[in-house]
Amino acid sequence: MSNRFFKKIVADTNEYERTPIPENELKGNKSFLGMYAGEHTAGTEFVIGPLFVAHGVGALDLVLGLLIGNFLAVLSWGFITAPIATAKRLTLYYQLERIAGKNVVRWYNLVNALMFCFLAGSMIAVSATAVGIPFDLEMPTLNDWLPRTPGWIITVLLMGAVITLVAIQGYSQVSKFANIMSPWMILVFFAAAIVGLAQLGVNSFESMVTIAQEVIWNGVPLPGMSRFSIWHIIFFAWFCNMAMHIGMSDLTILRYAKSWKSGFSVFAGVYLGHFVAWIASGILYAVFLQANADSQEFAPGQIAYQTLGIAGAVCVIIAGWTTANPTIYRAGLALQGIFPKVPTWKITAIVGGITSLAACFPALVMKLLDFVALYGLLLMPMGAVIFADFYFSKKMGFKAEGALSSGSNFSLPALLSWVLTLGFCLGLNFFYGVEIFFLGLPGWFVAVAIFVMLSKINYPQTKSLAA
Repeated sequence: MSNRFFKKIVADTNEYERTPIPENELKGNKSFLGMYAGEHTAGTEFVIGPLFVAHGVGALDLVLGLLIGNFLAVLSWGFITAPIATAKRLTLYYQLERIAGKNVVRWYNLVNALMFCFLAGSMIAVSATAVGIPFDLEMPTLNDWLPRTPGWIITVLLMGAVITLVAIQGYSQVSKFANIMSPWMILVFFAAAIVGLAQLGVNSFESMVTIAQEVIWNGVPLPGMSRFSIWHIIFFAWFCNMAMHIGMSDLTILRYAKSWKSGFSVFAGVYLGHFVAWIASGILYAVFLQANADSQEFAPGQIAYQTLGIAGAVCVIIAGWTTANPTIYRAGLALQGIFPKVPTWKITAIVGGITSLAACFPALVMKLLDFVALYGLLLMPMGAVIFADFYFSKKMGFKAEGALSSGSNFSLPALLSWVLTLGFCLGLNFFYGVEIFFLGLPGWFVAVAIFVMLSKINYPQTKSLAA
């Protein structure tokens, strides 16, 4: 009966996992504006904004860093990811299979899917901190790794089940949900900033500047936290979604775009979510710390509820939901690349179950900053491989889509580009102390260089084909 129920839900869903998107399925900018606004005005914002406060970033460093870093992120989506997405119109996973071969992509897809599951799980956990408020649910603290109560586990699993039901219906339903919810969420974040500032005693522009610099982002990290500079903010804003843009995961989403210029639609997400929302949630956390100076509790739902009441709690629920939805959808497509004969909806349902179980562990939220950086770094080299294959194969004299053109299921250039790049980044971190936030940029160039050199050796272009 359950199987028939799911089949009925997705009977008319075709996600074109191994074929280009047909012309009649292409979508305009409006679809992507809503999608990105919903995805990036999300549950992560209720965690990342407070972490900037905890790391003692200065107010001016925060504002300038977010303006610059988010601008670089928009350029990355618009000029790097979107042109390839609209030229090929293939999912990341199938496109990578043609370049790297099935045997390499299976491992990539598995890592990708697990990372997506953990990210979506953290968002389900964020939503659960708000759902549990009326039930007086005991919330996790900064040092929690394991679930504290059975009530927490039940709440998380119920949230995961509902979110998965939306995700298995495919991109159209995910996009529709985001378009409906995102305008209201953005207004709540604006309201959070205004109400929070009032509660901190702001009554003029001068007092706002003073309180921002001396109370909220005062340049003093909390005990046990490192201090963030403007460079941390720039690189985190640019690369917190590294897997999506220079890592090319959003090829899967932007393949639906009528024009490559839809890649710039992400500005609706990053400047509302990664600018306004991060600032607003930082203000909320400052209010929470002022009222609960000795509290170790770190529950986004409680933080928002204290300032905005029910509207704040509901916003946390929806914000986590609108991030978990497309993330579970992406994870399903990643695993579908490993099991192409299994319907995507069925795999997505399994992914939803794994994600919900992972969400029971509060560590996904408490260590989110480190996880986001690591997640992007792990997937970034394969994005560089796709970029190099698309732009440099003809110019540098090697065959495009090497695995497909050679009839092989294994590409040594792609595998070594991935492994050696991660080894290079690990070396920078271990021997020279380069923080994880700064490893993505040099790593990307290293991956491109390795792939081009090895492809010229392994897949040389013949003169007749090059002519």
